[in-house]
Amino acid sequence: MQISNWTQVTEFILLGLTEDPALQLPLFLFFLMVYIITLVCNIGIMSLIGLNRHLHIPMYFFLCSLSFIDMFLSSVTLPILLANFLSRTKAIPLSGCVAQMFLSFVVGGSEVFLLAVMAYDRYSAICNPLLYPVIINHQTCIYFVVLILVIALTNGTINAVLTFTLPFCKSNKITHFYCDAPPIIKLACSDTTVNEVVLVSSAGGLIVISLIIILISYFYIVSAILKIPSTDGRKKAFSTCSSHFVCVTLFFGTLVFMYGKPTSSHSMAQDQVASVFYMVMIPMLNPLIYSLRNKEMKQTLRKLIAGTCASNQRCSARLS
Repeated sequence: MQISNWTQVTEFILLGLTEDPALQLPLFLFFLMVYIITLVCNIGIMSLIGLNRHLHIPMYFFLCSLSFIDMFLSSVTLPILLANFLSRTKAIPLSGCVAQMFLSFVVGGSEVFLLAVMAYDRYSAICNPLLYPVIINHQTCIYFVVLILVIALTNGTINAVLTFTLPFCKSNKITHFYCDAPPIIKLACSDTTVNEVVLVSSAGGLIVISLIIILISYFYIVSAILKIPSTDGRKKAFSTCSSHFVCVTLFFGTLVFMYGKPTSSHSMAQDQVASVFYMVMIPMLNPLIYSLRNKEMKQTLRKLIAGTCASNQRCSARLS
């Protein structure tokens, strides 16, 4: 569809992952399964933390926040992706596209800084254990959450406004499965240098600042752990941050690949693969990584299962 003026754009067409009709249903079933697992796992993490009073500490407050963000991140894109697998038009209204891009920047930016805050939390717990309750307390947690939201909202607003004030006169077809900035900027018929600079600078700035915080935190964490004389002590200390390290590696590796280069050099096929991993797979993997590698979470889950089984046995005995 060729358009002559940006004011005529009322909707965009999301071309999605593939136009092959034979793949629509298998992909729909696959991503539906991924979405269900994502929701169940992240809600499960939040429920376990809420049910166990021993987990009402800053580390698990941040983990609960991460689960909420992951659930929100996948919900920004997956419902529309699933609907488009079963639709012929694959259209999204202009307002819906603006909202989706804005939310993807807000939620993605929130996760970037939250992972940095979680690294600082582990640094404070391992390197300053006596001062930890003073450094990281309830008030500090709320302050970090508010700061993260302000930064993420600012980043999302700037990028969404700059992108959708461009004149779109080439096409309304987006070569992607959601409204991401790079493929939309490519549809503009005016100079997009400012947009590219702002996009790379804002995304790159968030990533670099967060990575610096994470790397410095882990430098001191590793240094402190290596000074622990006992092997068991070192293993226990490493176990408290190993899950976070795996999540950071997956998340930031994908983000650097997506936004660490100029928009003009983006390959849409590569970006779609990276976006699926970042927007869809990581929100599913994070709760699995934390639940499988975290001793306290596994113990809480075992107690919950044991309590449920015992309750069912009592009910069965009463009925019989």
